[in-house]
Amino acid sequence: MAKKPVIGVLGGGQLGRMLIEAAGPLGIEVVVLDEENCPARQINVNSKHVTGSFKDPEKVRELARRVDVLTVEIEHVNTEVLEEIATKGVDVDGRMKKVQVHPSWETIRLIQDKYLQKEFFHNNGLPVAAQIALQSGAAMKDDLRKAGESLGFPFMLKARKGSYDGRGNFKVDSEGDFEQAIAEMGKLSLYAEKFLPFKQELAVMVLRTEDDEGKLRNVHAYPAVETIHEESICTKVFYPPRKTSQKVCDKARQAAADVIRGLKGRGVFAVEMFVLADDSVVVNEVAPRPHNSGHYTIEAVPYMSQYKAQLYAILDVVPPSIKLQPRVSGAIMLNILGGAKENSHDTLVDLTQSLYHDDMDVFLHLYGKASKPGRKIGHITATSCSPDTDLEQLAAPLTRAVDRMRQERINAASAQLRPDAPATSQASTALTSSSRDTKTPLVVVTMGSDSDLHVLKGAFEVLEKFRVPYDFTITSAHRTPHLMSELAKSAAGRGIRVLIAAAGGAAALPGMLASETTVPVIGVPVKATHLDGVDSLHSIVQMPRGCPVATVGINNSTNAALLAVRILGTSDAGYRQAMADYIQGMCDEVVHKAARLSEIGWKAYLEKK
Repeated sequence: MAKKPVIGVLGGGQLGRMLIEAAGPLGIEVVVLDEENCPARQINVNSKHVTGSFKDPEKVRELARRVDVLTVEIEHVNTEVLEEIATKGVDVDGRMKKVQVHPSWETIRLIQDKYLQKEFFHNNGLPVAAQIALQSGAAMKDDLRKAGESLGFPFMLKARKGSYDGRGNFKVDSEGDFEQAIAEMGKLSLYAEKFLPFKQELAVMVLRTEDDEGKLRNVHAYPAVETIHEESICTKVFYPPRKTSQKVCDKARQAAADVIRGLKGRGVFAVEMFVLADDSVVVNEVAPRPHNSGHYTIEAVPYMSQYKAQLYAILDVVPPSIKLQPRVSGAIMLNILGGAKENSHDTLVDLTQSLYHDDMDVFLHLYGKASKPGRKIGHITATSCSPDTDLEQLAAPLTRAVDRMRQERINAASAQLRPDAPATSQASTALTSSSRDTKTPLVVVTMGSDSDLHVLKGAFEVLEKFRVPYDFTITSAHRTPHLMSELAKSAAGRGIRVLIAAAGGAAALPGMLASETTVPVIGVPVKATHLDGVDSLHSIVQMPRGCPVATVGINNSTNAALLAVRILGTSDAGYRQAMADYIQGMCDEVVHKAARLSEIGWKAYLEKK
């Protein structure tokens, strides 16, 4: 009887753990290289486990001696030692033993460098964003300037290697961001990429098979799913994608298959894509492994989940004809990220156990990790077999609970305003850091001219006080209409919730923005040289039907920012509570003043004022 092959995995985090969960019922032995108590090791206790770092060449060789084929849980591995093991072999009692690596070490090496990855796709006729390699050091500023001229503003500055979950990305809105970009990323190997104002993000998992000589057998694509990213981390996945035509989904599926067809090695790959305004699809990046966007397949495609597919591909036992169509009509995957407290997710776990509906099944996966703010510690999948079921509505309690955890985490990290005593007229203590966020702002403040900047001081102070992630820029409706239009059209896709626009005179900016975005726009009339700002007020407030702009008083940017916080509070409990605290603080201040006036009399009160 032939010996059953053993699979070795570099990395024992949540992906390794779920791979082992899939391997158990199939009788497939898996050995892991990672820390002693890593998530995978917790459910896979065997004498072959290799304790150490998967970046340590000698530990990788030790794992290779114990297994028949190697795969990876994460692409940030040492490809030189993988190449050595696959092509020359590893010494086992004086004999060189070659061990296959899937996906190929060549593919992993290519994908590790995001610039080379996309150059490869571009050279193979696949749709990717325009990009430019950059130098580091003294030449970087000149290269950034050239990138701005070639790609236009804004553009994305990205690290070529070692980045994931949004790390290593910096959005460059103008030359004014160069110094900060150099300070934050100047020591990395970088490239600049054209910013694409996408309307949706899709992902497709693809199963690739080949023979032992490296000849492609086939690629099989799972259906497209919609992915939602917050703070650059995938937090939600929807199958099928919402408000997306079958034509676009088929286009994404075909593009993903074409991408993976050109790579090497067996296994499951994730292809992340942008859908642009014209419904064209652009490839963003590829992961050579199971992925967040494929977790839903554990329950939705039980006969061939992404983990079972990974195992079958590595062992080369994938049936030649296979359909990766889910057996459910809909699925929603929610990532569980560590909350503000170690036990923040307990309420969510309790909810999964109590939430019941005839048309919805709920599945909880915890990864055996200690909870830290923002750390992936589990996921929840809700599925329905009924095409008439509004799964998003049924799963809303879960979604709200996940969003609450996120907001509590944000509030704790930013030390949001919480008045503990009646406010006084004394100046408040300065915040230790700005809440400005050039990458993922919730509010963007723009003005028609830098002469309006002094008017917006009140708005900036309020946004800082409430710790709202915000950004600011200058976009003239008359002098730079293309920049104004780009800001408006890209706002929703970037996750911006509110636009605040200040303008004087003809004051066209707020209305023009509102005409090109679905995001609420708040106009701030600026007091100009003539008519004391009444002209600006009338211009902004008298918008035609169908194109509303919320309008505050002349020069009153403070109210604009407070209204923005209230808008955020309609969906974020943290901002809603912070606003309630602020209102209570104002009330307490009036009560305090009234008591003081009554105590000392009007003459003494005026003298003190």
